[in-house]
Amino acid sequence: MKIHFIAIGGSIMHALAIDLKSQGHTITGSDDIIYDPAKSNLLSADILPEKEGWFVNKITLDIDFVILGMHAKKDNPELLVAQKKKIKIVSFPEFVAQKSKDKFKIVVAGSHGKTTITSMIMHVLKKNNILFDYLVGAKINGFDNMVSLSDKKIMIIEGDEYSSSKLDMSPKFLYYKADILVITGVSWDHINVYPTFSSYCNIFEKLLKSTPKKSIVFYCDNDNLLKQIVNKNFFNSQSYSLPKYKIIDGKCMIKNNNNLFSLSIFGKHNLYNLQAASLVCAKIGIDKESFLKSIKSFSGADKRLNFLGHLTKTNNVYLDFAHSPSKVSASIHAVKELFPNRSLISCLELHTFSSLNLDFISEYTNSFLYSDYVLIYYSIKELKRKKINIFYKQDIINLINHDKVIVFNDSSRIKEFILQENWNNKNLLLMTSGNFNGLNFNDLFN
Repeated sequence: MKIHFIAIGGSIMHALAIDLKSQGHTITGSDDIIYDPAKSNLLSADILPEKEGWFVNKITLDIDFVILGMHAKKDNPELLVAQKKKIKIVSFPEFVAQKSKDKFKIVVAGSHGKTTITSMIMHVLKKNNILFDYLVGAKINGFDNMVSLSDKKIMIIEGDEYSSSKLDMSPKFLYYKADILVITGVSWDHINVYPTFSSYCNIFEKLLKSTPKKSIVFYCDNDNLLKQIVNKNFFNSQSYSLPKYKIIDGKCMIKNNNNLFSLSIFGKHNLYNLQAASLVCAKIGIDKESFLKSIKSFSGADKRLNFLGHLTKTNNVYLDFAHSPSKVSASIHAVKELFPNRSLISCLELHTFSSLNLDFISEYTNSFLYSDYVLIYYSIKELKRKKINIFYKQDIINLINHDKVIVFNDSSRIKEFILQENWNNKNLLLMTSGNFNGLNFNDLFN
């Protein structure tokens, strides 16, 4: 088939395009801007558009269907021509749902931990030679792509609550109809789509109501609101809790049947994630002992508390995808718990629509309590691009409950700060869903 991608540069969109190209389909695509790693990946697959932008001459009648990304607006010129020519248009979750309707589906949803739990399950299943397809929102060690759609009977899906496309504002995860559903927690996000916490909670109620009654739901027991939502809307459910663990010489150890298993990951939030993954794997036939032996080598998904290196002998630098208040708080606590005797500088880039909204920034008020110092970066250019009201450094300082906050709107100043700081007995945690305006982290270690 010939398939055209409008907004091919998205993280899942480009991965899906690459997977379909590998299956022998003819793939074309467009986008007004494509960043790495999508750009390099598309180039390697020989489907990188020659020029950035929208080109109506690409919408030809021999196209079987168009896959529409969320980045494309309703007045996108290619979309308008496709509609005029009556070419079939689907969003990527709609397409994935069609291709996986006969598979046994494991869907991981929630405000945090989705990527990690999905990748943990993928890692353990691969270690135990169980075949599966998948869709995950980050690069995972041992997997060449973030999407695989073949004839395998099991599919693991990271279920995002964000809208499917500008033509279909329903949450992506409503399409998937899980046989096993995991919900990690409910913490307000995506305020451009869900302007109130109540409207955000409602989508998880819809998810539960749309899940087949024969399915099973696993949910985290440390979220009382989630517990109420699940118990109200789904009968066949089971909670998971924090396992017994120890921190020994900067390593996280988990206890099972009087045996200690050393982990490459750390942090209470990741231990909750591990429990969820183990319950899912048990349903597929992998016992707890086999699961723990397999998970020992799991080092985390890309940009999920990844260790970058040392600036001194008594310093660790970590990079994390944390951007919402609950994720920021969990990641900070994890690093501080692992190294309680080291100072911690937490550096957050405000990059998402929600985090750049001054009304939402107050949600971060108590997110930095375990940090000794707080650095916050935002880009005025990004505020203008997203058409968000400009605010000032002091506005952020006034909203954060911490007495040591420095705010930057020039990423080069962050680099200067890091290079000039004395890092003895002090850790650095970098948190962003962006890239600090192209800051090269490798330069820090030269």
